[in-house]
Amino acid sequence: MNSMSEPQAGSLKTDGPQWRADPLADETIARILGPWPQNELPGAQAQQWQRIAAVNRAFATWTDNATMADWQPPASVPADIAEVLQDYLRAARELPAWADPVRIGVAERVFMDYGVLSCVLLFCASLPECYIVPDLASVLYATGQLEYNTEHRIRSTAAMIFPVMMHGGLTRPEGSGVAQVLKVRLIHATIRYLILRSEPEPGPGQLGNVAPLERPEKPTVYQALAAFGWNTERDGLPCNQSELAYTLLTFGYVFLRGMRRLGIGLSSTQEKAYLHAWNVVGHVLGIDSSLMIQTMDQGKEMLERMQAEGQAHLIPPDARPPLATALMSTMEQAIPWRIAKPFPRLMTRFLCGRANFAQLGLNDQHAPPLSWLLFWLMLGAARLIDAIAGCFLPHFSITRALMRVLGYHLLVKILMDQTRPLQLPQGLLSQMTQTLASWSDDPRAPRWLNRIEDRLTTTGTWRPLSRPRPAPAPEGKPPAA
Repeated sequence: MNSMSEPQAGSLKTDGPQWRADPLADETIARILGPWPQNELPGAQAQQWQRIAAVNRAFATWTDNATMADWQPPASVPADIAEVLQDYLRAARELPAWADPVRIGVAERVFMDYGVLSCVLLFCASLPECYIVPDLASVLYATGQLEYNTEHRIRSTAAMIFPVMMHGGLTRPEGSGVAQVLKVRLIHATIRYLILRSEPEPGPGQLGNVAPLERPEKPTVYQALAAFGWNTERDGLPCNQSELAYTLLTFGYVFLRGMRRLGIGLSSTQEKAYLHAWNVVGHVLGIDSSLMIQTMDQGKEMLERMQAEGQAHLIPPDARPPLATALMSTMEQAIPWRIAKPFPRLMTRFLCGRANFAQLGLNDQHAPPLSWLLFWLMLGAARLIDAIAGCFLPHFSITRALMRVLGYHLLVKILMDQTRPLQLPQGLLSQMTQTLASWSDDPRAPRWLNRIEDRLTTTGTWRPLSRPRPAPAPEGKPPAA
């Protein structure tokens, strides 16, 4: 699976990526699940669901990159499934030959230096931009995970981003980035297999339409996917190469664009290193190198083109507004001050732009005038002060401090909620807790600014917070996986 050369700049033209998936991962899941009944939903005790559960048990033992080199399955995983997974790991675990550990290291330092801001950009830019493409939103909507279990999807995304971007996540045996990405790759293949009820075939029109099936009253996420139905000729394959490449853009390019818009832009070397690291992730995730970008200009062109193509393909009902609304509501609940609860929505409008904000159906949800005025005054004043102070104090930033306050509340109250810990190995969870603690003070800020930040977050070391469990999903809606 190694590519012999790094993807070339400007190689953005594709040949029907919406009808291309991931042959390695798709074949792996097809070998595990076997023939699928086309016109009925398997019963609750069917072997298909049991074999998916066996894969999940195997995932629990994929703890770090070293484990991938010589993985031995637990006794609870059937021998035939274990053999298939071992074949998959041998073929998929290696980084591409063009992966540069030095540039990956630069990207890791960017994440560690701006990790709290990356949380804001994940919530207020990357995830909302994911919804802009209707076909991608439809797949998310099909699972019910973002309309009724928003936090589950957010936390699942963080469960990949943190392991990838922490020190050694991709390059060291003790890192966990490769292990987590390989899990996500098989999850994508499982989604495709369940929606299509067969292994995907390349090329438009070869699969035809997959008719929806009657669902049980309270379906699991897997049952919801298998019963959803899909128009392949119109929509391409679910989780296809184009959609995977677009999602990769939101983690790399959209993050860097957000830093620029906040006036905290990185150097050209840092930006290219960050894009390179996410290209390496894309390779491990099974994304074709022709769909990767090397520069911010390429990222801008590719993102805008994909969004325009996707929006021209909008088929009712539009899944984007309920997903975006659920995300905004989740963020608002994490903000402790009533007047500031609309700030995440206003930050999303600022980072994604007015046009994309409208595409998400959020323009009709106006913030109270006082909240609107306070947000723009604070952001405008911070940007002005930073511009002036930057002439004398290059690392001073009020904007960064404001984003750290917002990021703290989103990070500890949603991503690091102790009542529902991320589904990660215990060692990795401990490493994430240590990383959170290391972000407690901004080393680039003067002491007085850190003390103000303490009053708006917490005094002393940042730690995951415990809070009551949220109310269950509405009756009859699919639970999170």
